[in-house]
Amino acid sequence: MDAQASERPAASTRGLRTAIRDSELALIGLAVLIGLGGGGVVSAIGWLAQAAHETFFGIAPGARLSGVPALPTRWVLALPALGGVLLGASFLLVGIRKRAPVDPIEANALHGGHLSLRDSVLVVVQNLISNGFGASVGLEAGYTQIAGALASRLGLGFDLRRNDLRLLVGCGAAAAIAAAFDAPMTGAFYAFELIVGTYSIASLAPIMAAALCATAVSHLAGNHAGFIDLARTDLRIGAGDYPLGVVLGIACAGFGIAIMQSVAAVEGLARRWHLPIWLRPSLGGLMVGALALVSPQVLASGHGALHLDLEISPTVATLGVLILFKSIASIFSLGSGFRGGLFFASLLLGALFGNLFANIAALIGLPATPIVYAVVGMSALAVTVIGGPLTMTFLALEVSGDFPVMALVLVAVLAASVTARKSFGYTFATWRFHLRGESIRSAHDVGWIRSLTVGQLMRRDIVTVPDATTIEALRRDYPLGSTQRVVVVDPAGRYAGIVLVPEAHADEFDAAADATSIATLLRFAQEFLIPGMNAKEAAEIFDRTKSEALAVVDGVESRRVTGLLTESHTLRRYSEELDKKRGELAGES
Repeated sequence: MDAQASERPAASTRGLRTAIRDSELALIGLAVLIGLGGGGVVSAIGWLAQAAHETFFGIAPGARLSGVPALPTRWVLALPALGGVLLGASFLLVGIRKRAPVDPIEANALHGGHLSLRDSVLVVVQNLISNGFGASVGLEAGYTQIAGALASRLGLGFDLRRNDLRLLVGCGAAAAIAAAFDAPMTGAFYAFELIVGTYSIASLAPIMAAALCATAVSHLAGNHAGFIDLARTDLRIGAGDYPLGVVLGIACAGFGIAIMQSVAAVEGLARRWHLPIWLRPSLGGLMVGALALVSPQVLASGHGALHLDLEISPTVATLGVLILFKSIASIFSLGSGFRGGLFFASLLLGALFGNLFANIAALIGLPATPIVYAVVGMSALAVTVIGGPLTMTFLALEVSGDFPVMALVLVAVLAASVTARKSFGYTFATWRFHLRGESIRSAHDVGWIRSLTVGQLMRRDIVTVPDATTIEALRRDYPLGSTQRVVVVDPAGRYAGIVLVPEAHADEFDAAADATSIATLLRFAQEFLIPGMNAKEAAEIFDRTKSEALAVVDGVESRRVTGLLTESHTLRRYSEELDKKRGELAGES
């Protein structure tokens, strides 16, 4: 009786999971839960960061750290360094890892949407330490990390399919960005372009539901103040503004690339100097603190600074100094190991850069409205650093509420995106993947390609022959029609090459030749596959060698033969999986 009672809940749970996996409405319901949860955690993290700023720096309640004209505390120099000490201690406490925690882009690209909740909580804590003590990093990385991880955990609890799990991670990211900027369309397209990697009708409803619910929660929490107001400006976007927008977009692309490469240069310098990982953040904090003594605008993400600079219309010299100082602060914060991202820093720097561009254009007789070009520069620099042309275009629309400006923004965003893609090829996230040795260029699901390995596809039932075998013996043991090829090994058992059986039976061999070794017939002696290669890599090798089959060896040095793989089987399996993924993206079951 007890056994039957225990089986009923298990059967009921399995039935619920099956019903959710097979129902689009149920998936939308999960997206709503993710949106509510994502909006809640974003509001909580933002509140904790603000509380840290008010406590440590002594600013008035509700004031933005980077927006105050002067800081009341005498410990401005020391506070970012103290945050670096605490961050370094956290590295030692949890153990310095050889591999960084997986973020939502990498999770969806390689791991089918699997995100570690424990690692994500650690990322949020370290992000709060970094931002809370004034390091020039934003909270958006922590927002998307924890919201994506909660979505991933929910999807894994219902045993969702790979594509559905990736979609839920996108819902988490959409909720995080929508709540952070009070911009549901921005959050949705952030998910489409940067986390899911594609747009489809099937993914529209869940992602929009998550973004809208998160925005509603953010409003209820009182976190809904916009940061750009164009209503007070008499805007006239003329034909002459569009060429200027293209020039600004190209300039922003160059500026953004320089920032990303500078972060990598600081990291490389710390490695060359053999600075311990736990020590680096405190040194970077000293740099940020020294800059904050001159201008508090370099601190934290820069929300207050953006408000302030758009209201007071700084001079050209002031704008140049602010751009330089904020750039250095962001570069040294991230390069020294503070946890966070460049999302809002790129918005602030882009706004300052666009404002500076407009002022310089006015000096040479080209009329340009500074606040308009601040919005344009903000989006153009952000698309270079973060990616997502439509994401940044919708962000400009939702935070400014002005459609004519949106057209100019789109022109500049496309110019910046194309320039960065053709000249550099990376966003900040994919650039860091590249430095770690990963080949990820977007969130497109390439994990299934890596799981389709040579080791899984190869035939293992192969017989090898020694290279001392004579042609006559090979003819006798392998008559025509018995097999197409044989794998040959040397006396040490290492791979030596492949002999095509029809060639061994060719008429041109005479009796004298029959007694010679098959070593004279060897092909592809230096061409072979490794079990860990994926199907795409194997197909490229087949194409380069013009071979229909290649041996699989256990390693480049040992070269012990473990199997054989044909080109036709590889391409067939690769094509089958590719068709399956295309069907999933189109919404087919």
